[in-house]
Amino acid sequence: QVRLVESGGGLVQAGGSLRLSCAASRPIFSMPSMGWYRQAPGKTRELVAAITSGGSANYVDSVTGRFTISRDNAKNTVYLQMNSLQPEDTAVYFCKAQVLVGKLIDYWGQGTQVTVSS
Repeated sequence: QVRLVESGGGLVQAGGSLRLSCAASRPIFSMPSMGWYRQAPGKTRELVAAITSGGSANYVDSVTGRFTISRDNAKNTVYLQMNSLQPEDTAVYFCKAQVLVGKLIDYWGQGTQVTVSS
């Protein structure tokens, strides 16, 4: 079992920045992948960014060059630095951790609201 707690969301003007944090209840160094997803009202949840245990990251095209995902294994925390925020980035952002226990199991946080005003 892994508990994930997101923080750092809020209200920001277009062009501003926020940094989201996802703190895990157990060491993350062995987790194959951790990621950030978002869900806007009336839309399906989408992958925003993910990072492997080796540090390789991938991003959805709409955030490439603006968002950066990173992981601090010493703090059991994954971050999402979001710059040049736009109103279309408004959503609830969720953290997901993959744990390998014979098979891959996904754990989710409760989400944090990000609202970008124009």
